Amino acid sequence: MVLRPRALVIVAVMALLLFWLFALDISVGDFHIAVGKVLDVLGGGGTRAQRFVVMDSRLPRALTAVVVGAALGLAGAVTQSILHNPLASPDLLGITSGASVGAVAVLVGAGGTGAAAGLGVSAAALVGGLLTAVLIYLLAWGRTVSGDSGVMGFRLVLIGIGVNAALISVVSWLLTRATLTDAAHAQQWLSGSLNTADWSTLTPAAIGLGIALLVTAASARTLAALRFGTDTTRALGVRIQTQQGILIAAAVACAALATAAVGPLGFVGLAAPQVARRLLRTPGEPLIASALVGAIAVVGADLVSRTLFPVELPVGVVTAAVGGPFLLYLLVRTNRKATL
Repeated sequence: MVLRPRALVIVAVMALLLFWLFALDISVGDFHIAVGKVLDVLGGGGTRAQRFVVMDSRLPRALTAVVVGAALGLAGAVTQSILHNPLASPDLLGITSGASVGAVAVLVGAGGTGAAAGLGVSAAALVGGLLTAVLIYLLAWGRTVSGDSGVMGFRLVLIGIGVNAALISVVSWLLTRATLTDAAHAQQWLSGSLNTADWSTLTPAAIGLGIALLVTAASARTLAALRFGTDTTRALGVRIQTQQGILIAAAVACAALATAAVGPLGFVGLAAPQVARRLLRTPGEPLIASALVGAIAVVGADLVSRTLFPVELPVGVVTAAVGGPFLLYLLVRTNRKATL
């Protein structure tokens, strides 16, 4: 393993920035608490009122923002590394939409609230995301350039975009079949909001992130080999399709459970790996740095949505407003590379 001091310093700075934003996110609100007091409460001090506001009211929301952002950033880095395409992110490939179909079906069918909805949203989102990934993978299966059977990254991206559009239509259809109350609750979830984040929504997302971290850590060498061409990867003794399937399944589970926690947050999984790659100047998408950038993006978006506007906006609106122009930048840059 080659240690790059510059990369280590940048990762450390990003970790410190994330911690500062995390404490600042907890401090702001109707009852303002200084960042120093927040750190004091997290360390076991503070008054009873401060402990209630920090530990019971705001900590679950801030932790959910960190976990969901890290999960989406990590999932995006894995998919982009495997498919060799900067546009291969869970939201553009339809994984997030598949999770949304499952979650909205439960929210609408269970009345939007109650134990049935609370317990079923995460499971339904996971199943929806996994089934969507399997469908896209099967549709993208065919002959590669070398004549072998497998999945080509560009083909998978195109099919994923088409499946994503179809699944968005399914979500719209489910909303038309729901009552006004259920549709309003589901629409709030679809906008990507942290307003309902609590310990019960945080737990599944944290489990998904933990599983993805374990799988990617165990497959670090394999993932590095998959960044090379097919012939080189096969020469290194890697079972390409098997390892691709394992890593994609981990990324899908991670993204689906993160989506179940707060709803779809567009462009986080797309932008975080590319930003991390440019900051660290690495040939591939760095996993830990991508997770940190994703967490910083979501926590920062939560701060912006609650402090810079007259009314509080859903976090998904802020991430989409920033991520949309970044997608256009990637498309233009990719097109210029192709024409050179």
